[in-house]
Amino acid sequence: MKFKYGKIFLLGFGFFGVSVIWGVYNAFVPIFLAEKFLLAPGWIGFFMTLDNIAALFIQPPVGAWSDRLHTPIGRRMPFILIGAPIGALAFGIIPLASVLPLFVACTSTLLLSMALWRTPVVALMPDITPSRYRSQANGIINFMGGVGAIISFLGGAALYRLNPNFPFWMGSALVILASALVLIFIREPKEYKVVEKQPGMFESLVEVLKDKDKSTIRLFLAIFFWFLGYNAIEAFFTLYAKNYLGLNEADGSRLLGHLSLFFVLFALVSGVIGGKIGRRLTIMSGIILLGGMIGCIYFLPPVTLTTILTSVPVLGTIPVISVFLMVSGIAWALININSLPMVVDMTTFACLGTYTGLYYLFSTLAAIAGPNVNGLVIQFTGENYNTVMLLSPLFMIVALILMFGVRRGEAVPESDTG
Repeated sequence: MKFKYGKIFLLGFGFFGVSVIWGVYNAFVPIFLAEKFLLAPGWIGFFMTLDNIAALFIQPPVGAWSDRLHTPIGRRMPFILIGAPIGALAFGIIPLASVLPLFVACTSTLLLSMALWRTPVVALMPDITPSRYRSQANGIINFMGGVGAIISFLGGAALYRLNPNFPFWMGSALVILASALVLIFIREPKEYKVVEKQPGMFESLVEVLKDKDKSTIRLFLAIFFWFLGYNAIEAFFTLYAKNYLGLNEADGSRLLGHLSLFFVLFALVSGVIGGKIGRRLTIMSGIILLGGMIGCIYFLPPVTLTTILTSVPVLGTIPVISVFLMVSGIAWALININSLPMVVDMTTFACLGTYTGLYYLFSTLAAIAGPNVNGLVIQFTGENYNTVMLLSPLFMIVALILMFGVRRGEAVPESDTG
């Protein structure tokens, strides 16, 4: 099994398609719910967590199922072949739905179909990548996903001004194109060992819990807590910018975009760093850096954070808080890019999909718990939105403590993979 950058970039189109869909979905579905169907904010918030709830129940077992499936086109490709077209069709119909039941039917179909093929397409990365190159490969995959998110944000905004339907049709077209590229150019390996019975997702989770070496469960719990910390920033940042910093919603969204942009710019570099100095050390460095940056934001007063330093084309004005957010984007890349490679190198080749599903199980639980935990804390502190900047470093400290006990998950010699 040889590592080829071109092949990984082609595989990255799968994650590119997923990111385009969710970027457009998260940007414009709330607008439809509020303006077309007149739903209250509470219902909108619940509606926007349905994707994570669907992912929680579907993605892990689908990952395990894809490990056991054997077809002429491979273990993962059937899920892409079925899920991507159905998702693209449902996504294209969403803006045309004029009654709420049809709208819910379209979004539900989208959520189910996207959950069906996301884990298999991500599991393809370790399938076709030798262990020692998986951090670099995951950097490429996330870079492509970041490009998809930027296209959905910038391109979707421009298209929405022309016609509210256009961003969704763009997303549908790009998903079809991206999945077609993966199906045409990526070939799954056929030399993996076939065993009579492979453990399912819950059996694997039980094995992880019973394992005397607690490295795997510590890593999964660390993943939960650092996603919880990151979601603390992401979910409430626009409200934080408006209610604590005194900025408008557009400026809050733009500032958060600074973090996302630097995550994308540093995605490839983070993979290389993880390959050079080790994944565990890279992740722990990212945790310390991210916790430190968000802690500084908590302690600095609004007048300091909003002080304008300079103005840059495309990025716009750069206040003090932008510097902390840009460094946070770099730190998040150090963590996020190297975590999945650590997970898949804790198992055998036959169970890569299962462990990819477990990775999404813990990250999705954090995505569901995060907004609720942080929302309650904000409510109980008299709507003090600055508390999210205190919660995040605390969660990062827990993740860091857990990572000290992780002893496995580094790249293994190529002869040991498979």
